[in-house]
Amino acid sequence: MLLPGMIFLFIFSYIPMFGIIMAFQDYIPAKGLLGSEFVGFDHFTYMFSLPDIGQIFSNTIVIALGKIVLGTLMAIVFSILLNEVRIKLLKKSIQTVVYLPHFLSWVVLASVVLNMFNLDGTVNQILTFFGFEKLNFLGSNKLFQPLIIGTDVWKEFGFNSIVYLAAITAIDPGLHEAAGIDGANWWKRVWHITLPGMLPIILLLAILSLPNILNAGFDQIYNLYSPMVYETGDILDTYVYRIGLIGREYSFGTAVGLFKSLIGLVLILSANNAAKKYTDRKLF
Repeated sequence: MLLPGMIFLFIFSYIPMFGIIMAFQDYIPAKGLLGSEFVGFDHFTYMFSLPDIGQIFSNTIVIALGKIVLGTLMAIVFSILLNEVRIKLLKKSIQTVVYLPHFLSWVVLASVVLNMFNLDGTVNQILTFFGFEKLNFLGSNKLFQPLIIGTDVWKEFGFNSIVYLAAITAIDPGLHEAAGIDGANWWKRVWHITLPGMLPIILLLAILSLPNILNAGFDQIYNLYSPMVYETGDILDTYVYRIGLIGREYSFGTAVGLFKSLIGLVLILSANNAAKKYTDRKLF
């Protein structure tokens, strides 16, 4: 039964890996992989000599880190608050509403975000109603990164809270009852019982999210950004797409992508070791 899956994996995951060789060639489509000239590490050297490569790495890390940190905090807070809802129908209704965006692609959600945050969108209409000036969320380098991080947190925090809700339900209810008898209020019970009970899974998920530090979300940014916000919105994935495919610099785009993959591999191995060391759990 594993054979179809293994064949699929080999054809679509392992065979394309031979394309990595383009990173070390001056690839010309007419000559192919076997006929193109080898140039060694020239493309990697050129990548580090570009004046904007540092900004692109910085954008990638800032956006990815913002998504991880704020997304984790929102999911933890939401799961704790949702656990306090005692009416099952209301609880399930809230869960359905907040889970829904996770199942929609950014191709769909981008149109919603564009309609809400463009100059004549809902958000600017509300701002002008209360006497504030319009904000160019999609064309301002200062506002674009917060917009990207905020909309991603909105899309994913509900789905991410599932694991934290499961961790909360595993906490012994007797601890809360005993604390209540001793006079502990809701906040003290959350601080001294709920959060310590969730800590192992919080640490595990935080460590395992480290490999995604260079995955800032191609789909989201590609559907929302424009040349006006390249300074703060361009990340490694969109840069590889623009240079490698649109600019037809196939070898250079492959070199940038390969460098990102190598860093991701190092982060995955480091996260796996850290998870084993601090939580006694690991991926492999």
